[in-house]
Amino acid sequence: MNKVYVFFADGFEEIEGLTVVDMLRRVNVETVMVSLNDTTTVTGAHGIVICADGVFADYSYEDGTMAVLPGGMPGTNHLMAHEGLKQVLLSYHAAKKYLAAICAAPSVLGMNGLLEGRHATCYPGFEDKLLGAKALPDAVVMDGTMITSRGMGTAISFGAALVSVLVNEETAAELLAAIQY
Repeated sequence: MNKVYVFFADGFEEIEGLTVVDMLRRVNVETVMVSLNDTTTVTGAHGIVICADGVFADYSYEDGTMAVLPGGMPGTNHLMAHEGLKQVLLSYHAAKKYLAAICAAPSVLGMNGLLEGRHATCYPGFEDKLLGAKALPDAVVMDGTMITSRGMGTAISFGAALVSVLVNEETAAELLAAIQY
């Protein structure tokens, strides 16, 4: 059974984080919203407050199939600064588990050396932070266990890409048709 951890920090881009959670839960992928704050309350970049399922210390992460990083500012900076999250990302990379990031958040993967030799995409202007990767202008780039996307306008395509690898392409296509994308 697949299990996805989506990491939320104050200043996250609401559409990027919540679209992924919504789409994965619609197809019954166990999806855990993790707050990097000391409480489950997280405030998005546009003042929308969410209640995560738990805080970072509540989970061991060993049972996860995928870690997802929503972008947004200053959310991406908070993701970058969280040492515990960095260790989770490094362990997932070493175990060849999926890492997915959208908007500015692929920079967290790049700045931690996880995109070396890969193709990736990100919000325009962050390409120099995709260290070791070939930056592409595509909406979504899947390269092995790395999945990256450009930003808010590509959140549905990003979510569908995650469904395609965690469930299958047919389910992703059915989900897109059901939401009349």
